[in-house]
Amino acid sequence: MPRRRLLYLLAVVAMMAQMAFAMVTTATQQTPTIDEPVYVATAEVYTQQHSLRYNPEHPPLGKLILATGLAFGDVHRLDPAYPGSQTALGRHLLYESGNNPGRLMLAARLPVILLTLLFGLVVLAFARDLAGPVGGLIALGLYAFSPDVIAHGSLATLDVPAAGLLLTAFWLAWRGRERPYAYLPPAGLALGAALATRASALPAVPLLVLLAGFSMWHAQRAVEIRRRTLISLGTVVATGLIAVAVVWVVYLIADPHLRWTTPPRLPHPGGLKGLAVDWLPFPQAYRDGLLMQFRFERQTFNGFLLGEAYKGNLWYYLPVALLIKTPLGMLALWAAGVLTMLLLPRLRVASLYVLPVSAVLLLVAMTGARDYGTRYVIFLPMFLAVAAGTVALVRFRWARVAAVVLVVATAVSSVRTFPYYLPYSNEAFGGTENTHHNLHDSNVDWGQDLARLSQKLKTDYAGQRIWLIYKGSGVPAYYGITAENPYSVPFDQVHGILVVSDSRVALASPKLKQLLDTSTPIDQVGYSMTIYKR
Repeated sequence: MPRRRLLYLLAVVAMMAQMAFAMVTTATQQTPTIDEPVYVATAEVYTQQHSLRYNPEHPPLGKLILATGLAFGDVHRLDPAYPGSQTALGRHLLYESGNNPGRLMLAARLPVILLTLLFGLVVLAFARDLAGPVGGLIALGLYAFSPDVIAHGSLATLDVPAAGLLLTAFWLAWRGRERPYAYLPPAGLALGAALATRASALPAVPLLVLLAGFSMWHAQRAVEIRRRTLISLGTVVATGLIAVAVVWVVYLIADPHLRWTTPPRLPHPGGLKGLAVDWLPFPQAYRDGLLMQFRFERQTFNGFLLGEAYKGNLWYYLPVALLIKTPLGMLALWAAGVLTMLLLPRLRVASLYVLPVSAVLLLVAMTGARDYGTRYVIFLPMFLAVAAGTVALVRFRWARVAAVVLVVATAVSSVRTFPYYLPYSNEAFGGTENTHHNLHDSNVDWGQDLARLSQKLKTDYAGQRIWLIYKGSGVPAYYGITAENPYSVPFDQVHGILVVSDSRVALASPKLKQLLDTSTPIDQVGYSMTIYKR
């Protein structure tokens, strides 16, 4: 028995170590993605100025988490009167204030990496609770080798922290069925932390508080029915109140005086949606941030899917994007896990803590106006990994062997894309090198490869004239890239090396299409930029 436990521990450590190595390597090699400078700069404003004026559309906790890493980054002081936008502030902090952007970004990314690893232990524990030790290993294997989780878990963004905190809340609610007073209050804390990280966690609130009451109902099964009902209803209310309190505490940490003024002409949606915002028991800054998100959702954005550019949003965008960007073995185990939870009688109650929240959050995300990436459903590789672990309970011959083979296939597909996790595609869609033909933006090209481009130009194209069309928040000149804008001259004067971000190619204007049609692709950088010869 001790030997078996040792082998189990070694398997867990090996998978977690692989994930940590992949994320740290990715974090050190990638330059800032489009969203990161805004979050990092806002985190520093919280620390230095205790002001909520930047990035109010997202609650503060995720950025406060980044600030814990920046505390070790020796950040130069920001001007409290800086007049620029949050985008300009991010560029100013990284490239214009005497800071080292590489060190600063790594300092901000490390807390997210640590959290991502901790959420892996939650996946392991949740699946182990439901399906035993083997189920835990299956779930952890899928999580630790998920290209999406590795990619976004190594960035200073809010997606993985919010999703992982939600997973933790539902796991604690499940454990509350046996020890309610030990686990249900922390479930409320975790729910509040998720809400204080991203407002996209709001649709999960009714599910979590009701499940907390359901867990208490189960735990009090020896109690008289009336008292049992009152205790369960009290648990629902208490869990919600704890979550609300967490949100208020987070805002008070960011700004103890809650100095916030509603922006002028901030549109109010009216109707049930507007009434829901007005009745939210959160700080005014939170509610106004939600209104800003609603304003974004009323806009029309450009999309790109399976080689076709379009305007607006497609309801099936996220399911198709998931089919492209999820390893085939993982997709198979997700499906098997969902079926197992639904069909196996002993798991039907447990399925209430895993499947409804996954479905609700996916359906809400599918209605969003921005078809920008699978990061909007990053919770699925977490919750569905837990579901997949339940295949360990299937009694069919070779079921466990098949599960292990699928986990290994997932691991092989993931390792093959190292260290290019952001543009990953599975083999059915041509692999990572083909992602830019099917998807754009944070699925493949989020401005992360300026440093790699600099090295490529110095090594392979030294002395040649460089033209650049870049989509991202980095500053090419900082990385030693001396390039000209091809739009600044007639196209017949553009000769030499042309570098174009693949997201720009995907949504090419007629003018850019004309330029690309008269150029020859000869190379690529990080599977996110294409190099052309003219």
